[in-house]
Amino acid sequence: MEFYHRDDNNKIRQCVKWLVDIIAVIALAWFLVYAYGTQIPVAGRSMSPFLEPGDVVLMDRLAYDFGTPDRYDVVVFRREDGRLNIKRVVGLPGETVQITGGQVLINDIPLSAYEKIGKVSLPGIAENPIRLGEGEYFLLGDNSGSSEDSRFVNVGNVSLGQIEGKVWSRLLPVSRLELID
Repeated sequence: MEFYHRDDNNKIRQCVKWLVDIIAVIALAWFLVYAYGTQIPVAGRSMSPFLEPGDVVLMDRLAYDFGTPDRYDVVVFRREDGRLNIKRVVGLPGETVQITGGQVLINDIPLSAYEKIGKVSLPGIAENPIRLGEGEYFLLGDNSGSSEDSRFVNVGNVSLGQIEGKVWSRLLPVSRLELID
């Protein structure tokens, strides 16, 4: 007499398949949210008008696991005091950055290719040339008159290890939803 039916075996296989599918979907969703969906609220006016207070941006945590920041990338970095800030990459490792006469100089060449940085009224420590070491970046806010960035001792050069990720999208407000290059 047979108590175990072939139909029962198929039901068990079906349940296991569903369970594996559900676990795979949950793991994929967690990965996508962790890697690309970290929401960062914008506080302050240091990136105005590009990013305004109250905007919410999405950060790509993996962008710099497979590469390094490029000039003009908008990045999220962790300051020494633990706070997160959003700034734009201006100086790259090995370069010399100086701000003189309101102009940002990279290796003594004016940085004129990007008009959003504009005239920098206060050079801070970049009044004198700053040589960036290996893995160090010089970050500025687009609104330099209202930005605490690499020009100031309490921020200074930012190491790659401090950079949490790249801002890739503005999520809120919905009326300003966009991908950020």
